[in-house]
Amino acid sequence: MKKVAVILSGCGVYDGSEIYESVLTLLRLEQNGVQYQCMAPNIDQLHVIDHRSGEVAEGERRNVLTEAARLARGEILDLAEAKADDYDALIIPGGFGAAKNLCDFAVNGSDCSVNDEVKAFAQAIHNAGKPVGLICIAPAMTPLLFGEGARFTIGNDADTAQAIEAMGGRHQNCAVSEIVIDSERKLVTTPAYMLAGSISEAAIGINKLVDQVVEMC
Repeated sequence: MKKVAVILSGCGVYDGSEIYESVLTLLRLEQNGVQYQCMAPNIDQLHVIDHRSGEVAEGERRNVLTEAARLARGEILDLAEAKADDYDALIIPGGFGAAKNLCDFAVNGSDCSVNDEVKAFAQAIHNAGKPVGLICIAPAMTPLLFGEGARFTIGNDADTAQAIEAMGGRHQNCAVSEIVIDSERKLVTTPAYMLAGSISEAAIGINKLVDQVVEMC
């Protein structure tokens, strides 16, 4: 049976993994008859956001791995212990945590860097010829993970696309219901909540992304 690694970045749209995107990904993997394993780096979040107000919760600290365990119902793996050889593909849901905790794009834009463990695991999957799916803002890491010229989408936000292109990526505008495939790199991306107005809208593109990643395995 195929097995897909899912890297989470916490729990909650403003400071971790987008919950709907994550759950939709896991649901679609299961509907495809595929096993999955959630994992996350064992690091502090950039900050904690009060999701009622949208403001930073001053003085509060949370751990990415511990928070991601909430989404995974406790079935979580420390990314440092994960072995790419054990998996047939990788998917990274969005949420601001992807741009704050897995990399620092939210802070440094085109001058950003990717967490070492995330980079090592994603590149090991990629170098083994296995497919990778990136959702929402997670494609911000595309050129740093997969090299100059890698094709991706974050929807149609010109400023965000320009910042990622400045790192060497090649952006393609895309509707929320569609995906962009870089066949050479086995890379699949979709906008999800970069554009989605509802969970139903987000599900259309995410389902297509998961189906495509599974097919490429």
